[in-house]
Amino acid sequence: MKHGVTTIEAKSGYGLDWKTEKKQLEVAKKLQETHVIDVVSTFMGAHAVPHNYKGREDEFVDTIIHDMLPKVAEFRLAEFNDVFCEKGVFTPAQSRSILEAGKSLGLTPKIHADEIEPYQGAELATEVGAISAEHLLVASDEGIRKMAVAGTIAVLLPGTAFFLRAPFARGRLMIDEGVPVAIATDFNPGSSPTMSLPFMMNLACMHMDMTLEEVLVATTINAAYAVNRGDRIGSLEVGKQADVLILDVANYKQLQYFYGMNHTHTVIKNGRVVVNGGVLI
Repeated sequence: MKHGVTTIEAKSGYGLDWKTEKKQLEVAKKLQETHVIDVVSTFMGAHAVPHNYKGREDEFVDTIIHDMLPKVAEFRLAEFNDVFCEKGVFTPAQSRSILEAGKSLGLTPKIHADEIEPYQGAELATEVGAISAEHLLVASDEGIRKMAVAGTIAVLLPGTAFFLRAPFARGRLMIDEGVPVAIATDFNPGSSPTMSLPFMMNLACMHMDMTLEEVLVATTINAAYAVNRGDRIGSLEVGKQADVLILDVANYKQLQYFYGMNHTHTVIKNGRVVVNGGVLI
């Protein structure tokens, strides 16, 4: 919140068994009920293959489909269903099965796609009707074109490329091709341990050739649409939730010129001041 964030998406996926996945989702649900920040929950039981399922990956896929997903839907623990479609993790065929199964239960598909190797993840996102595809560091030209046609939102995570010293996603090409682009921190213990969304905006300008205006769009209205909330947040419009930032800069260009700094002065969440002078109230 001190960095000006008023809505977050929280993904499970760090338990890989029902007990711990359920715990993560229940914590996120409790935070949504009690914390001023809006918390949007995504089930990502298909984040990795547990060691005890190595060599039996299809069995774990069946466990997700027939055991975990129905419980997520029954207890309304998540709105979205995500999968890490990557070589050595889940194949495109396995990913499709998991996403289609979640879709049949009312969970909107998302996908971690083409992070390490081109693996048809962007293409799969369009075929299953995913609302967004994350990472996309090495997405193919064809996958990008298909995302543009389908309107799939590319959620780019420059902090991950920065921390892993990997090539950055081709944000400039995606935008030029007509793909709606959002920017997020990907705050996680393995590849992007930062909560600074302003720094992600700086990286997007410096390393993905996005303009100052494009990163503002990517972290506001496009980000809202990536979590299916574009009708209520992400822009200042009559009838929308009053989530407002007051930034300590002379103009919006300084947000990127003075990089690596937090310019947030005041945060208004749903009409109430929750940060003033950079201090939580």
